[in-house]
Amino acid sequence: MFRRFTDRPVPNVTITVDGAQLTTKATDSVAAAMFAAGISSCRSTVVEGRARGPYCMMGVCFDCLVVVDGVGSRQGCMTRVRDGMVVETQNGRRELGR
Repeated sequence: MFRRFTDRPVPNVTITVDGAQLTTKATDSVAAAMFAAGISSCRSTVVEGRARGPYCMMGVCFDCLVVVDGVGSRQGCMTRVRDGMVVETQNGRRELGR
């Protein structure tokens, strides 16, 4: 469903997602990097704990919420990766202070 444009070179960056290091393109969003790595779930719902993944990829649906560098409820589709970034899937409600 998704594929990268390959008409220009883009540098790679390394991010960590749930403890695993991923190499991705510097122009990717967190959600796109997770999709490219085969990770389809970014968070679980508050009430039933059901897995949710990026849906709209344009900041409208909020199904791509992740924890980025210790800060919860970040929209993965609207957050560009950067080298050394640490991403965690968000389980349930965001913890206060995160």
